[in-house]
Amino acid sequence: MLKTYSLKHDKREEVEGLLRAYNEILNAIIEDIWSNIRWKQVKIRGKNQFRLLPIYRKDNQFKKCLRDKNLKGWIYAAHWVDSALKTAFSIMDSWKKNYVKGDRKRVCPKARRLFIRVKQTLCKLEGDNLRVTTAPKSFVYFDLSKRYFKIPREISSSGIGEPIITLNRIYLPIHAPDKRPEPAIGKIAWDSNMLSLDGYSPKIGWVKIDTKALATVHISSFEKRRSVQREAKSKKAKRVLNKYSRREMNKARKHQLEIARVINSLAEVNGFERLRKERMYRRSRVWNRRVMRTDWRAIMRRVDGSTELPPQHTSKGCSRCGCINRDLNGCMFRCGSCGLTIDRQLNAAINLYLRMEGVPHQMKWWDKHILPSLVGGYFLTGAELKAPYELVRGLYEAVKPKLLYAYDRHADAYLPVPT
Repeated sequence: MLKTYSLKHDKREEVEGLLRAYNEILNAIIEDIWSNIRWKQVKIRGKNQFRLLPIYRKDNQFKKCLRDKNLKGWIYAAHWVDSALKTAFSIMDSWKKNYVKGDRKRVCPKARRLFIRVKQTLCKLEGDNLRVTTAPKSFVYFDLSKRYFKIPREISSSGIGEPIITLNRIYLPIHAPDKRPEPAIGKIAWDSNMLSLDGYSPKIGWVKIDTKALATVHISSFEKRRSVQREAKSKKAKRVLNKYSRREMNKARKHQLEIARVINSLAEVNGFERLRKERMYRRSRVWNRRVMRTDWRAIMRRVDGSTELPPQHTSKGCSRCGCINRDLNGCMFRCGSCGLTIDRQLNAAINLYLRMEGVPHQMKWWDKHILPSLVGGYFLTGAELKAPYELVRGLYEAVKPKLLYAYDRHADAYLPVPT
C-alpha cells in the first residue's frame, strides 16, 4: 500500500529554476506528441455518426527522438528529461481517456502548475534528509525532521515512491504494509446517496453507512466561506477563504478514508455507480449545491477492488421483476407489476448487485436468493406479523439494515451501530 504525505519546505529559491525549466520541457514534449497524432474516424455504434479518435506513437524509437531533442542545451541532470517524458505520456493518456468519454475537447493539453516528479534514481533518503539531485554533482536537501508521520526504519530509498515537488511543498509517497483485515465476503454493490452509502450482498444483506457527518463538513465550511466572501477583495479575506478551504479538504479526506476503511473490511470487490455530477445538475440551486458536496468518486478511488456499474434505472427499476416505475414518491419503492414494496435505496443496491453479477431479473431467482438475506418476512405486501395479531406500523420495521455504520465523535471513526 502506498501512502502519500505532504510537507512544506523552504527551498523555493533553489528549485524554482528547475521547476520552470521542467515545465517548459514538459509542455514541449506534449506539443511534439500532439503534432504526431493520427486521427482515426470511427463509427458510433447504433448511430449514423462518426467520431475522431486519437492515435499517437509510444514506441521506444519515438521516445528516444524526443529525449535526444530535449537534451540539447539542458543544464540539469538528464534524468529530469526522462521524468518529463514519462509525465508527458501520462498526461496524454489521461486526456485521451477523458476525450473518449466526452469530457475533454480536441485541444492539446497543457501543464500549467509548476511541479517536478522526482525519479527514484534522483533521490536518496539520508536519515531525516531527502537528497535530490538537480544537476551533475549538485544536490538539494529537504529536511524531514519536522514531519508528522513515521518512516519505518526498514524503509530505504527503494521504499519511497516518486516524490512530487512544488514551489513550497513536497509530496512524499511511502510504501507501507497493508494491515487491512481479510474481507468477510466476496462482493458488495453500493448505491450512492446524498447522506448514505447503501450496500447489498446475499451473504450479508443490507449494509448502510451513514455519511451525514461528511456532508456536515461541507455544509459548515460553505456557510463560513459565504460569510467571508463579501470582503473577498481584501488580501486578509482571501487568506481566510483559503484557510477554510484547506480545513474542509483535510476534514473531508479523513471521513473519506474512514468510510473506505469500512468498505474495504467488508468485501474484496465493491461495485459503485458510474455517476457524473455534470449530468445531474438541475435548475435548482439548492439541489446543485447538494450534488457538488458529495464525495462519491473520492471514496471510490480509496476503495480497493472497486468497479464502476451503469446507474441507469437503478432506483426506478424493480429488482424483482425488472418493471420500471417512473413515478417515485418518498423513500419507498412500490412495483405495480409484482407488488414488491421495499426501501428505495435497498432496491437500487440490489439492482446494482444483479448488474455486477450479470444476473437478469427473475422473480423465482429473487425469491430464492435475495429474499432470505433481508431482515423481515414477506415483502410483497411490505409488512409482517410483529406479534401473533399485530402488524408492523411501517416497512422500516420489517426491513432494516443488518449492518449500520455511523460516525462516532469520541472514537473519531465509523463504527457499527445496533439496528
